[in-house]
Amino acid sequence: MKTNKTFTLTLFISLLFFTFAEAQYGYGNGRNGYGRQRSTLPQQPVPEKKAEPLTAEQIVEKEMPGIVEVLGLNEFERAIVSTTLVKSVRERMQLQLLDLTPEKYKEAYRKIGQKETEELRIGLPEDKFKAFLELREDGVKKTKKKQKKKKRRSKE
Repeated sequence: MKTNKTFTLTLFISLLFFTFAEAQYGYGNGRNGYGRQRSTLPQQPVPEKKAEPLTAEQIVEKEMPGIVEVLGLNEFERAIVSTTLVKSVRERMQLQLLDLTPEKYKEAYRKIGQKETEELRIGLPEDKFKAFLELREDGVKKTKKKQKKKKRRSKE
């Protein structure tokens, strides 16, 4: 009987020991395949992709919804404005590639702006052309605020 008690007690202690040992199994430092696995190769930083510059069409496409909303353009007027803006943005982008003196840059930008203004003056009705010039000076947000104020005043 005494051997039976000793055998049972030894079996019970060994079972407890193995469960505690098994619980520790996953906490190694990488030796012998135990624990958290790490690469022995050093990690290289992943090079970030450089954002490609937008094309003239993409720039104008991005700005057109605000312009159309503020000016209330129909499809024909929208086509005129977008083609004129695409052409002028493309010319300005080409200017940036050239090595010019600052005075020549200013002169070239001024000429492009004048040509753009003339084309828009011819293609748009006068009230929308004036609104476009105001939009160009103030920006879309300020022009929207001004229009909202005018609507409020006209309602009162």
